[in-house]
Amino acid sequence: MERYIDKFISYLKLEKDASPHTVINYSVDLRELADFCGEKPLESLDVLEVRKFLVHLRHKDFKKTTIARKLACLRSFFRFLCREGFIRHDPMVGLNGPKQDKRLPIVLNETEIAKLLETPPVHDLPGKRDRAILETLYSTGLRVGELVSLNVENVDFIGGSVRVVGKGRKERLAPIGDKALRAIKAYLQERGRKNGTDSRILFQNKDQRRLSDRGVRNILDKYIQIASLRGDVSPHSLRHSFATHLLNRGADLRAVQELLGHANLSTTQIYTHLTTEKLKSVYDQTHPRA
Repeated sequence: MERYIDKFISYLKLEKDASPHTVINYSVDLRELADFCGEKPLESLDVLEVRKFLVHLRHKDFKKTTIARKLACLRSFFRFLCREGFIRHDPMVGLNGPKQDKRLPIVLNETEIAKLLETPPVHDLPGKRDRAILETLYSTGLRVGELVSLNVENVDFIGGSVRVVGKGRKERLAPIGDKALRAIKAYLQERGRKNGTDSRILFQNKDQRRLSDRGVRNILDKYIQIASLRGDVSPHSLRHSFATHLLNRGADLRAVQELLGHANLSTTQIYTHLTTEKLKSVYDQTHPRA
């Protein structure tokens, strides 16, 4: 099976231009399947064998979202093999994944956001960087992976936008507010004064290399604790807060979809469930029998 996996991974890289994150995850998922199947020839795999693999995953206590991702990987893999003529039958046909739990995302209210953004100190380089990171996440609604991949030239300080490479290598322009731009400028000026470097990387770690997703998470965790906010907040929570606050203030759902870089409007519609408080307020103020 290894040679087929290698062909598929090459296809993802060269033809699909998949992100490094996707390539790594799919490689792990497929080699897990290979380990499970052992010496069984690929052509002998059927839906029963795939079901056994699913049971194996459930016994390892993977989350439903993780199992769903692994299934998506297998579907892509076997579709590729069928299309290229390596196998005759797709064992994934008719196989349904685990039903996903509907969970509303964690959202900070506007007061909590303001408290969080003002927590990083601005008297030293790390503090200015961290303030710029948090301001940018909330101002643009970027995914953390999109944030850490930014280079300095991606930020248009005059036009007030950021050029982002999102999922599927799709580019979009994300508006960015004045406060975030000022925070980025202050960080870059301090970085240039202290390090004397002109790196293209926008957000750097202490070794002047590109900050990682985990690095951003650690930064956020630090300030969540300092600000005494809820402990289940992630960088994605700032993206959720961004979308919810826009809708609460009257933004069109389609516009929020574009700002988030969602391919489908259905993905954005989850945020309509989070605006109930705003709708209840409008109802109480306007309905004659409220």
